[in-house]
Amino acid sequence: MALLQISEPGQTPDPHQRRVAVGIDLGTTHSLVAAVRHGVAECLPDEQGRVILPSVVRYLPPGSSPGRQIGFDALAAQVNDPLNTISSVKRLMGRKREDLVAQGVVDKLPYTVVDGPGMAAVRTVAGDKTPVEVSAEILATLRHRAEDTFDTDLYGAVITVPAYFDDAQRQATKDAAQMAGLTVLRLINEPTAAAIAYGLDQAAEGIYAVYDLGGGTFDVSILRLTRGVFEVLATGGDSALGGDDYDRALADAVLAGAGWPVHAVELPAGERAAVLAEARRVKEALSALADSNERVLFSASVQGRRLERALSHADFAAATEALTQRTLAAVRRVMRDAKLDRSEVKGVVMVGGSTRMPVVRQAVAAYFEQEPLVNLNPDEVVALGAAIQANQLAGNRPDGELLLLDVIPLSLGIETMGGLVERIVPRNTTIPTAMAQDFTTFKDGQTALALHVVQGERDLVADCRSLARFELRGIPPMAAGAARIRVTFTVDADGLLTVSAREQTTGVEARIDVKPSYGLSDEQIAAMLQDSFATAEQDMQARAVVEARVEAERMVDATRSALAADGDLLTASERAEIERLMQAAEAARALNDAAAIEAATQALAKGSEAFAARRMNRSIAQALAGHNIDEL
Repeated sequence: MALLQISEPGQTPDPHQRRVAVGIDLGTTHSLVAAVRHGVAECLPDEQGRVILPSVVRYLPPGSSPGRQIGFDALAAQVNDPLNTISSVKRLMGRKREDLVAQGVVDKLPYTVVDGPGMAAVRTVAGDKTPVEVSAEILATLRHRAEDTFDTDLYGAVITVPAYFDDAQRQATKDAAQMAGLTVLRLINEPTAAAIAYGLDQAAEGIYAVYDLGGGTFDVSILRLTRGVFEVLATGGDSALGGDDYDRALADAVLAGAGWPVHAVELPAGERAAVLAEARRVKEALSALADSNERVLFSASVQGRRLERALSHADFAAATEALTQRTLAAVRRVMRDAKLDRSEVKGVVMVGGSTRMPVVRQAVAAYFEQEPLVNLNPDEVVALGAAIQANQLAGNRPDGELLLLDVIPLSLGIETMGGLVERIVPRNTTIPTAMAQDFTTFKDGQTALALHVVQGERDLVADCRSLARFELRGIPPMAAGAARIRVTFTVDADGLLTVSAREQTTGVEARIDVKPSYGLSDEQIAAMLQDSFATAEQDMQARAVVEARVEAERMVDATRSALAADGDLLTASERAEIERLMQAAEAARALNDAAAIEAATQALAKGSEAFAARRMNRSIAQALAGHNIDEL
């Protein structure tokens, strides 16, 4: 009797031709791996049936077997061995220690953060470990889980990142995946992944807000869903705000209420971990209560004394009100960026385990004046969306029409003369994208061009972030302004940047893959955006002055070269007048008045017009000398 090959709709009947691709939500407090099986995206469980993997790694002394514990085993040891048990490592990804200290992150961690190569590292009994190494341990565990489930190697993975991760943090995530033996098909923003899960399940269209409050990061994105196209209109967030902060706020409130003169972060590492674990338990218990008047007992040992207090929803709301308001402030900023009124938002998608807290859901419902969507598991929705995208990128759904249109958070450009920024890719540009602009040389005979790639919204390079520098050499010597150099910025689907420069006449080219130094925080991004708005008029004036100075310098240099070559065409008085105008233009360059500088430059241009005409006549005469009309 013949066997029938049964396949999922739109897929090959040959199971061996199907590529196994997974979606991974690499979270601050826990991580998940999901895949499309039997036509449906689902999270993959471990041997005990648990789909969640705590994002915790414990390192053991050299020679121990095993050398490390990952997930639930590590989490269980957090109270007794806090110095070697690494949690919330996502907060350290792509960051330098000095940045983490400035943000107050280091003081909140139970382990020791030190300076490492390119980014901060964690000191453990097994040596210093970078956030990339720790994340790689978590990713490798999820990879093994998926391979065991399907009994085959993985084709690749789609990994989610917070929407406001910069290039450095995205690159660090890719490095961790590579270290874990994964092929990254694409990095996608967590809110976009959630929109995929909701949008495809419900075939919904319209404008949606995705409110993503995880254990350690907060993101909010405004998306337009139209016939399978997911377009991110604006995005923002706070990478130092999450459920962990709610735990600390609750613990601090309980300590303060009992008269303890310390905060949770000031306790010894072991006690701190125990108090925060109890705060997390109480938070979760309160979130699960249907009756808002019920209370949950907080009980912990602090400095040799027993601390007990019965807490209600109202107590929790009061202790964490400032944190909830911080998330709503970010929501308002993103709504302004998207140029939308809250009445235009069709639905609000809640993502992240921390959105189970009633205080958060109530605050979001009050702001948007509608109940948020919570019909998908907030812990799993991001991984499910990533799995759907991975399945398509692997070629298992050739009929799929899914299209992702993410955006870049800050403008990209290059430095021009005078320390000005010429923006080539504006912020909130949809990616992937490629944009180009033509530039030229400033000096006669210039054979090389130094390019400085920057990121930010201000007009002066000093106020923006430097990403990379490279040089274009081999430009043929020409008069200033004659060369044509096309600079192209290419941002791929992962949000990573390549910059190339090509001289159009000779074809000589240089390029660089921008792998930025790790370290731009979400707070810095937000501050850069706020600075650009607050100083817009000042920046315009400063830019006008710099541009006027550059033009004056160019005019003076060109006139000086002309005098050296053809000064004999002028009388002594004519030459003296032109030199006086040059001195006036050079003196004006020291002023901080764009109009005065431009006036001096125009006076020099007008005063040298007759000289320029005589030079032109001489050039024509020299070109015609010795030729008859027939040759010409």
